[in-house]
Amino acid sequence: MVDDNAKIVEVLSAYLKTEGFDVRTASDGPAAVASVAEQRPDIALLDIMLPGIDGIELTRRFQRDYDLPIILVTAKTEEIDRLIGLEIGADDYVSKPFSPREVVARVKAVLRRVDGSHVPDVPAVMEVGDMKIDSERREVTIAGEPVVLTRTEFELLATMASHPGRVYGRLQLLEAVSGDAFEGYERTIDAHVKNLRKKIGDDPRNPRYIKTVFGVGYKVGSD
Repeated sequence: MVDDNAKIVEVLSAYLKTEGFDVRTASDGPAAVASVAEQRPDIALLDIMLPGIDGIELTRRFQRDYDLPIILVTAKTEEIDRLIGLEIGADDYVSKPFSPREVVARVKAVLRRVDGSHVPDVPAVMEVGDMKIDSERREVTIAGEPVVLTRTEFELLATMASHPGRVYGRLQLLEAVSGDAFEGYERTIDAHVKNLRKKIGDDPRNPRYIKTVFGVGYKVGSD
């Protein structure tokens, strides 16, 4: 856990340790880099606004070097930074102020997703127009060209593509990709879908693949 707010570190550490986690902390970016290199943790909680190296750059480095699952801890006003963090590989985010119990639950959910104990029940290969989704290889191609997606983006796409035309609410998608749904955090899905659309070249005003059902959620494919 990396945060320069000592009180947040103290409270979250206590909750995580109660749930059996071994918690290591750092208060700035350089200390986080050294700690991750030495400890090789299972997951990182990163504040975005950090001294030395900010949370966005840490996310980029930790994804590149360790494929480390990451939850960003943000202030509510940091919309752009949050979206950038998710785009470059963060698995989730929580906004301050938050409930420590919900943070612990989301840590557990991301770890379940990463270790494969919660895997969406999807076909081995799915096709939506010229897009091919191989769930066993975890690969996506469009017209034969590979598309690089984060873990969460891939699982969202595969979940929706497994039932073309079915409309998924945001909480349904959260539950599908993590095994849990968290009231109040369903906008995480909007951020991931926005990044996913950008990567697959899908114009939200005239989508080929992911369609918005206003007031409900999203669907892939058939009308």
